Parts: sequence; structure tokens; C-alpha cells
Amino acid sequence: MPSQQHVAAQARIHELVALYADPNASAADLLCDRYPPGALAYRVVGTDLEATDITYGHLRKESERFAAALAGLGVGPGDRVATLMGKSSEYLVALMGIWRLGAVHVPIFTAFAPAGIAFRLIRSKAKVIVCDETQQQKLLPGDDIPAQASWKVVTTAAEGAGIPGSLRFSEVMSAQVPGRPAARLGGDAPIIQIYTSGTTGTPKGVLVPTRALAGFRAYAEFGLGLGPDDLYWCAADPGWAYGLYFGILGAFTTGVPSLLLTAGFDAATTFEVLARYNVTNFTAAPTVYRSMRAFDGPRPKLTKLRCASSAGEPLTPEVNLWAVEALGIAVHDHYGQTEAGMLINNHHHPDLVASLKQGSMGKPLTGWSALVLKENEDAPAADGELGRVAIELKDSPLAWFTGYIDDAQKSAEKFAGNGRWYMTGDAGRRDEDGYYHFSSRDDDVIIMAGYRIGPFEIESIIATHPVVSECAVIAVPDSTRGEVLESYVVLRSSEKQSPEVVKSIQDWVKTRYAAHAYPRQVHFVDALPKTPSGKVQRFILRQRRRDQLITSATGTR
Repeated sequence: MPSQQHVAAQARIHELVALYADPNASAADLLCDRYPPGALAYRVVGTDLEATDITYGHLRKESERFAAALAGLGVGPGDRVATLMGKSSEYLVALMGIWRLGAVHVPIFTAFAPAGIAFRLIRSKAKVIVCDETQQQKLLPGDDIPAQASWKVVTTAAEGAGIPGSLRFSEVMSAQVPGRPAARLGGDAPIIQIYTSGTTGTPKGVLVPTRALAGFRAYAEFGLGLGPDDLYWCAADPGWAYGLYFGILGAFTTGVPSLLLTAGFDAATTFEVLARYNVTNFTAAPTVYRSMRAFDGPRPKLTKLRCASSAGEPLTPEVNLWAVEALGIAVHDHYGQTEAGMLINNHHHPDLVASLKQGSMGKPLTGWSALVLKENEDAPAADGELGRVAIELKDSPLAWFTGYIDDAQKSAEKFAGNGRWYMTGDAGRRDEDGYYHFSSRDDDVIIMAGYRIGPFEIESIIATHPVVSECAVIAVPDSTRGEVLESYVVLRSSEKQSPEVVKSIQDWVKTRYAAHAYPRQVHFVDALPKTPSGKVQRFILRQRRRDQLITSATGTR
């Protein structure tokens, strides 16, 4: 018989679904306008660690002006507006202005090189891209950015410092007045178009509708345990799903005050910000916690932190062996996906909190029904049996993903049982107590520092290098980042391997894809293992490399 807490949680899910799926729903109203004007929305901490507070009243007025500015640039409801921005006050205003207009936000990670940026701009048919001064050079015409781009550039650059043809953020804002009404497009209207990577082919587009906010808020309430007395800090980058869904939108759906740090990650700074601003609820990728653990400098005592969460990659045991002493609390591992939001958690909500099991990502979030299917059969696996983690859609009112944009084949692969189950693409098992344990991807996606990277994208870049004949990319375990990329390269017959060629290949990826996604090692081989049909067998390379690392660590031969 369901417990009273379970019944109450289920009732809350139905309330949220009704709220965000309403045919008259307004994203800007749900995320901003319904809060008291004087309520704190964000505490934006600069590189000098001094803070600027943004109230919901201020955010509403500024985003009304930005929505009017976008409309003046020809943007209307349903049009795409991209951002290539770090964390800042302007970023928050831009997002809320996009949603206020009824436009669709296209997030672009700031580490992307022009090729990755151009792909997302062209595929999404973005009309405008809003960028920081530090990012705008990537939008200059070149091999990847067309000379006659179809999008307009709005930059936060100082006067006289913008790239040719760009508009200044402050100027387009100053030309407008507040008061623009918020669009009411309903729960099915898209608010985000985000791209995720797979193992083959190009990045896949995912449309996030307004009704998906029900699941984002459910996670914020039950998974993170956010409450009105919290100061919440999500350290994840909003250029990716977790940082956007649960850093930005998680705060906006609940109205819980949140912190935004404009500086890049640094362990000493993280400790200082947690202590100085009395952060009570903190979430970050395991890489952040491992880096904090490795920090050997002085650290302040944390007295206010009551919840710490981790997502993006499996949480390894050494983190919590350290965290209880260093942070005063254990870190709760959480699991989710771009196509769904968060699915399985070690919950913080007092009605759902349970004992932590080492190596477990917890139990399904209320509103999601999870199971494990057999490895080679569409039938439920027994408890303890390794299989494919899936979602029973008929019992999952928070589900919203229906398929990828313009990719019927990849969309079909995400469902099984004639549409009965959503397939996460991850392998795992459920134990006899109902806890889920992640095993691995059942494809070749690489999870590095919380970022999911499709090897095909990196391989496509490396393959264009003048000396490369063909290549393959795999993940290799790393004590700090969880996994790192390594590549296997077959050189053209006339080329010779050398340290200079290794560095050239690494720089090629850094400048043409993203600074974080270059191969840490390049292995030169005469041939790649392939199936009879010619498909590269990455799993053979992974096993070969794993055996080499074990041999190196043990000293055996």
C-alpha cells in the first residue's frame, strides 16, 4: 500500500503537470512574473567575488525591454534565438526576454569552436545570436561561419569593441521601454532547442516544451529539496542540459534565490563562495567535487550547507569519503538525460530521503516509472540482473520527449515495445531494495567532467586533419574528470608519427570543435578494428586500452 508521503508526492506531480501543460500557460509568467517584484531571483557573483542582486521585478522589466528589442529585430513567437554567453546578468535577461516573446532558446556551449557554433545556428535557423565580447570573434566569417550569415549578432561588447555588423546589447536595450506583455502559447509550445551528441551522425536536436517544466520543478523540489530559505548554487554550465534545466530553470520554477558565479571553476574560489555567501544547497558534476578534494590549500569552514548533489556522470565512492568531513554532508548522486530531465535520484526532500547506497544513483523520481529490461529482450530483467535502463511511459506523467528533430531513425531507437518504453541508452541494474546502479552507456558516448561527447563528432574533426587517413575516439578512465578522450589514428601512407603530429591533432580539435574535447593521448596504429561491414569496433579499442592501463598499474607483462 502506498505511503502517505508517496500519495502526497503523486498529487503534487499532477498539480505541476496541470500547471505547466495548461493551454494558456505563459513561460515568462511561470518563471518570473508570478513572484513578488522585490523577491531575490539571483545573486550574481563577479570575478572579484563581489555580488550584485537581481530581483524578479528588475528581471521582469529588463526582459520586457529585451523582448521588445528582439521583436524589433524581426523575431517572433516560435523563432529561434541562440546564446553564446557565460554566466552573467545579461545572460539571465536574455533568456527571460526570449521566453517572454515566445521565442525558442538555442544554448551554445562557450567552449565550442566556430564549426560547432555554425552547426547549431544553421540547423536551428536562428534569427539572432546573443554573445559575450569574449566569444564574438568566433562569429566572424571564415571556413565555418558564412560571410552572409542569416542571423543577427547582439554582443555585450563595450562601445567600439563589437565585431563588424553586430549590435550592442546595451544599445538595443536602451532603445526600448518595459511593459511588453508575455506571450501565452501554452504547455506544448517549445522554449528550448538543445543539441545532444550520439555515437554516429551529427548532433541531435531536442525540443523542450513548456510542459517539461513540470519535471524540472519536481526534481528541484524532490530531488534537490529546494526550499524558500535556501540559497541555491548550481555550478554546472548552462550551455548544457543540466546547468540550463536545473541551474537556471530549476531556480526560476521554484522562485528559490540562486547564485550565479561569473568566474570559471577554481576549487579555492568554490570553497570561498560557498562560505562567504552561506550557500545552503549546492550541485555540481563529480569532477568539481574531485577537484575540491584534491585542493590542498586552506579552506573555510562551511556551516550553512545542508544539501549537496551530483549529476552528469557516476559519483565515485572517494568523493563521499571526503565530503562528510570537508563539506559536513554527503553528496547525493542523481541521474538524468537531455531528453527527459532527471529520472533517478538520491532525494533530498524530507519525505523521500532514504539511506545512501555506495555506487547507487538512487530511486526513480516521483512522476517517472523506471525499470531494467533484459539485455537482448524487451522484457523486464530480474532484480540484480544487468540490463537496459528504461522508462515505462504510461506510468510517467512527467515524460515529454517525442523524438529528435528531423531524425526519424534515431527517434525510433529511443523507444521500444511499440512505444511502451523510453530507452535511456544506459546499462544498469536494480537491486532488491529498488535502488538503481549505473553500469555503462550501451553506446559509445563519452562522459567527461559531466559533458556528454559523441565520438563521431570528434572523429569527424580529426579525420579532416591533413595527415590523418582514419581515426577512432574512445573514453579512458580519469581520476579527476571521470573519463577523458583518447584517439587512435591511422596516418596517411606518406606521413610519419611524431610528438609534433600529436600536438597538431590535439590543437586541430581544440580550434575546430571545442577546447575541452581534445584527445589527451593520440595512439598511432596501422589499422582500426572493424566489423565485416566496415563499422569501427570502439569496444575492442576500449578493452585493449583498459588492459594496457591495468598492466601499467600492476607492473605485469
